[in-house]
Amino acid sequence: MIKNTSLNMVSKKDIKLIKSLKQKKFRDLYRFFVVEGKKSISEFLDSNYKLVKLFSIDCSFFNDLDNQIEILSDELRKISFFNNPDDHLAIFKIPENNSINEDSLIVALESIRDPGNLGTIIRTCEWFGVNDIICSNDSVDCYNPKVVQSAMGSLSRVNINYVELNSYLKNTTLELIGATLNGESLYESNLLFHKGILIFGNEANGISVELSNMLNHNLTIPRSLNSSFPESLNLSISVGLILGEIKRKTFSV
Repeated sequence: MIKNTSLNMVSKKDIKLIKSLKQKKFRDLYRFFVVEGKKSISEFLDSNYKLVKLFSIDCSFFNDLDNQIEILSDELRKISFFNNPDDHLAIFKIPENNSINEDSLIVALESIRDPGNLGTIIRTCEWFGVNDIICSNDSVDCYNPKVVQSAMGSLSRVNINYVELNSYLKNTTLELIGATLNGESLYESNLLFHKGILIFGNEANGISVELSNMLNHNLTIPRSLNSSFPESLNLSISVGLILGEIKRKTFSV
């Protein structure tokens, strides 16, 4: 049995709300965000996130749900953030922050701007077993629609906190390991990473000078060729390479 479903036009009020959630100020105001696509919505439904409302072309896919509204495909196109929308769009409530677990490896991100990078990093962290990400307050919002899309459900399981990053790092007792262009080779380092904070900087400028002065260790992904080009790797690729090497070394110990 499907609860409380009906074939409807999307109300003007719902259209206005959904469109407003493209902007962080309205996500902060209402404490809501949008998830699209049956796979991602399914993962959020299986998590601790609370569903506010679900719009579906076919309600039979999500059985026995409250707050599900069956709509036509033309109506879905009015509210979707995608050029080619999936059959489902959901509004979820933004939860309260969970505490940060300092007994394991944490990834910290300073002034990250690109939503696609953040989404991919969230997904990559989950793949390699990193459960906590801390972001500086000026980093892109993890509930930005492009972040939600590129994270592909991993956002529902990875704990993300926004903090005054410099202050947080000054007050922690954990080892601070920065990903930089002039540190020790990742592949030659004997560092173990059972816990600590692995820090990545802004896409264009890297880790700030102030934060660099706090680091206990600098790690670099060395170039294969003796060349000055390209200047750097894509941020999300760097995160994947470093976490992959950390995992390899952890398993080999």
